[in-house]
Amino acid sequence: MYKICVIEGDGIGKEVIPAAITVLKATGLEFDFNYAEAGDEVFEKTGVALPEKTIEAAKNADAVLFGAAGETAADVIVKLRKILDTYANVRPVKSYNGINCLKTGIDYVIVRENTEGLYAGIEAEIADGITTATRVITRSASEKIFKFAFEMAKNRKEEGKSGKVTCAHKANVLKITDGLFKRTFYDVSKGYNLPAEDFYVDAMNMYIISRPETFDVVVTSNLFGDILSDGAAGMVGGLGMAPSGNVGDKYGLFEPIHGSAPDIAGKQIANPTATILAAVMMLRFLNENKIAEMVEKALEEVLELKLTTPDLGGTLSTSQMAEEVSKRLKN
Repeated sequence: MYKICVIEGDGIGKEVIPAAITVLKATGLEFDFNYAEAGDEVFEKTGVALPEKTIEAAKNADAVLFGAAGETAADVIVKLRKILDTYANVRPVKSYNGINCLKTGIDYVIVRENTEGLYAGIEAEIADGITTATRVITRSASEKIFKFAFEMAKNRKEEGKSGKVTCAHKANVLKITDGLFKRTFYDVSKGYNLPAEDFYVDAMNMYIISRPETFDVVVTSNLFGDILSDGAAGMVGGLGMAPSGNVGDKYGLFEPIHGSAPDIAGKQIANPTATILAAVMMLRFLNENKIAEMVEKALEEVLELKLTTPDLGGTLSTSQMAEEVSKRLKN
């Protein structure tokens, strides 16, 4: 039995997480779902956005399934990633049949360093009207994320992918921080018999639109990865199609990347695809690869048949779409 810490959070998190739970229950695997609180509503009630009880529940679980955080995101999901030392943020970019993608045949992964960069949060107001932010890049954190990316590429090559690793940086301007980042990338690459390349992040932003089919594993720093992955999601149907996993040496935290979407919260029209795919990532993290593949195939069939929420051209509610996936798993 797998012990899963479930944090619905805010907004549509309260709708897409139950949808994913419905699908997980249909797999036949045994789960112990431990529900914990975090987010805006908890902050309003208690003055704490991420209670200690929730942190302990996450630490004691085999994996964490997270919905969405609103205005307290920095104090919830960003903080939780650091506490669990999930140094790799993994964001698959894949086009599915039945979805209005800008290109077909897209199937690559963005691996984002999750602990430092500008998101280290070291900011200051040094004078009236003058503020600074310190960008932190270390060799140790860079080595960890590059080894993670190359190991992933090695596994993907065994599955028939190219195994190429692409590093996105801005070393021509950020000569010290990204200079170290780029050098470390090529130092780590020497330990792997895999193709390696690098691009400036602004050029990379164009390439993920003009030739996304040429990538397999893209690795980059925290802020760059955040920006690139949201843009990449637009190529394959939008944020509702974009899952993510935060992975470390011990913990795994899985979530959709779309946020709390307060404008549609409570209407049961939120697209649960990203959350179901996040659950697929969680299953793979738990080494339930065959079950993960079954769930993804069931979801693919539902997407192709347009048995979806309105944003994807269907007429179903969030929970009804999850039931369609579940039916196929039970059958």
